[in-house]
Amino acid sequence: MLPAVSVSANAAGTPRAVDPNLPASVETVTREQFDNWNVVNTEDVLKYMPNLAVRKRFIGDLNAIIAVRGTSNTQSARGLVYADGLLLSNLLGSSFSFPPRWSMVSPDEIQQVDVIYGPFSALYPGNSLGATVLISTRMPKKFEADADLKAFTQHFSLFGVNQNFNGSEASASIGDRIGKFSYRLGVNHLDNTSQPLQFTTLAKSTTPAKAGDTPVSGAHFYNNQTNTPTAVLGVNGEGIEHTVQDQFRLKMQYDFTPTLQAGFTLGYWHQTYNSATSSFLRDANGNPVYSGKVAIDGYEYTIPAAAFAPSLGHSENWLYGVSLKTRNATGWNGEAIASYYDIGNSVARTASSGAPGNGPGTMMLGDGTGWKTLDLRTTYTPALTQAGLANHALSFGYHYDNYFLDNESYNTLNWRDGAATSFANAFAGKTQTQALYAQDAWRFLPRWKLVYGVRYEDWQAYGGSQALPGKRLAYGDASQQHFSPKASLSFDVSDDLSLRASVGRAYRFPTVSELFQGQINGASIVNNNPNLKPEDDLSKELSAEWAHWNGVFRFSLFQDDVKNTIFSQTDTTVIPSVTNFQNIGKVRSRGMETSYSGEDVFVRGLDLLASVAYTQSKIIANAQNPATVGKYFYRIPLWRVNLAATYHIDERAALTLAARYSGRQYNTLTNTDTNPDVFGGTSSYTVADAKFTFKPTKLSEIGIGVDNLFDARYFVYHPYPGRTFYVEAKLRM
Repeated sequence: MLPAVSVSANAAGTPRAVDPNLPASVETVTREQFDNWNVVNTEDVLKYMPNLAVRKRFIGDLNAIIAVRGTSNTQSARGLVYADGLLLSNLLGSSFSFPPRWSMVSPDEIQQVDVIYGPFSALYPGNSLGATVLISTRMPKKFEADADLKAFTQHFSLFGVNQNFNGSEASASIGDRIGKFSYRLGVNHLDNTSQPLQFTTLAKSTTPAKAGDTPVSGAHFYNNQTNTPTAVLGVNGEGIEHTVQDQFRLKMQYDFTPTLQAGFTLGYWHQTYNSATSSFLRDANGNPVYSGKVAIDGYEYTIPAAAFAPSLGHSENWLYGVSLKTRNATGWNGEAIASYYDIGNSVARTASSGAPGNGPGTMMLGDGTGWKTLDLRTTYTPALTQAGLANHALSFGYHYDNYFLDNESYNTLNWRDGAATSFANAFAGKTQTQALYAQDAWRFLPRWKLVYGVRYEDWQAYGGSQALPGKRLAYGDASQQHFSPKASLSFDVSDDLSLRASVGRAYRFPTVSELFQGQINGASIVNNNPNLKPEDDLSKELSAEWAHWNGVFRFSLFQDDVKNTIFSQTDTTVIPSVTNFQNIGKVRSRGMETSYSGEDVFVRGLDLLASVAYTQSKIIANAQNPATVGKYFYRIPLWRVNLAATYHIDERAALTLAARYSGRQYNTLTNTDTNPDVFGGTSSYTVADAKFTFKPTKLSEIGIGVDNLFDARYFVYHPYPGRTFYVEAKLRM
């Protein structure tokens, strides 16, 4: 009996095999599938994956984070994203501010995306605790060129905002294969304006207004996430964000021999943003009011000077990658991949107040920040024996990464474009990880396979420091060394049904920002934690895969027991209390997933993706905040349901209908947000999407789509987009 091999098809119709020796659940989406979805940014190709969501607040959001199983949408360091083996994960921190660098890949060049659930493979570091996303891009086999134009618009109404927000995207690429050399060059331009993301709010006052308070009108009132009566005063500094992003990517390959290939990747991404603010408040003459003591409905409110402070910024990002690998069908193969990600020019400017004009503010410089990686791997693929066994399939490797962060802030007299006038603060630091790993996939009987391995990691943090004018304090170095064993046993019950049990340990080490970012108070550094322990996870999974009804069913039971979970919380056992990144004693996440992916389901031409997942994530131990013990962990919904059905009317036309559901979740560790479906809360939601595509000719395509078809108003603290319409036109040569 031959071993089972999972196969999927890309847009060109060439099958691409998923590694049959992966000891974990894997879900795949191909170009042929997501071509029929509303996809603008690369992260959109993951929108219907089982038990996975992307915290994307608007098209072009710089803070799009993966959430999967027991990993919330602020724990960015618990997910890995690779594009052709190059690491795109931003492990400088772990929050919404450190998303993967999705913009280094354009959706147009993606061939296939594989999502590996859990840390069960020794080939990947402990940051795979949530999931590992492997993006594979395509290379041309002959001359090709294409262009893609998109326009999108949404109407958004909430509190004092009732207007349309529009955007567009344009991309083009050219590629060819000339003898042993192939290349693909792509460019992309995105321009979009978001809906309001954040509002200035104050608790409803019970203090009577006094003489001298400025009477104003225009405030709105609602009960916030804790059911506290709240006044909404306007759109604040993270309000309506206008972003412009430009992308350039060059990928080249050269085949020295039929089995030896070298590659080079150059990526460039430039982005600017401008967050506009507006006050709803008007005085008796109709002038906007931004700060000071005001009277609203006879009560006094004090508006801070920076309540409506706008912000803007820009950054330039470069990705360099080289690779060399062999491609023998059996026997030994080798691979070497090196990458360097450089944030070469980064400036973030914020005003000191919301008053119109070019007044004082601060500017933060992030130049010289980035990371570099090196991966060396050798594998052995055995030939089949006469009994049909492919005995030991071996993998050995070495991994190195180095993350370095250097942020400096200065005061300026003109927050929009003024020069620095005085030093404000700075923080810096580095982390380095070296790892060795080995893994063996042993088919010891025709129907039985054991995949086992171990990963050794040596982690160091060094060069950490904080600075204020006249003060600079340095941290001591830190280091940790750990072994992470893994094992997975699978049994092929029949040609159509496979069972697998997997267990794995993983260590997720602290990031530079978690360790070193904070502030100085006198001679002490506070609001940071250079003594953080790594997250220690023991993951378990039972899974069954059944090929039936023109597709594949998967059912999985999983449990993650994470000791020393790193999370920002308040230590309530000390006076005064301290809020920073701390180790939570133990968080347990357990649940189930069932998914189906098939073609020609029920009727010819109907493709279906469907999944239902339940996750219960609870805090088991937390010495620094005992009130959280027994409560649900932050932003892990109990239920996730995804459905995407594409009906191919004929070879030229297709219609997709899709839906996404996310259940109850909490925005606080104490679960005190009892009114979640408002600004400041984290909603349950059901969202429907649709798209119609039509190919007038073999070389052209048009698409009309809509996301959030029924204009649901839902929140991830910030409001998500309203009903959004898309139009798209593609040309190919």
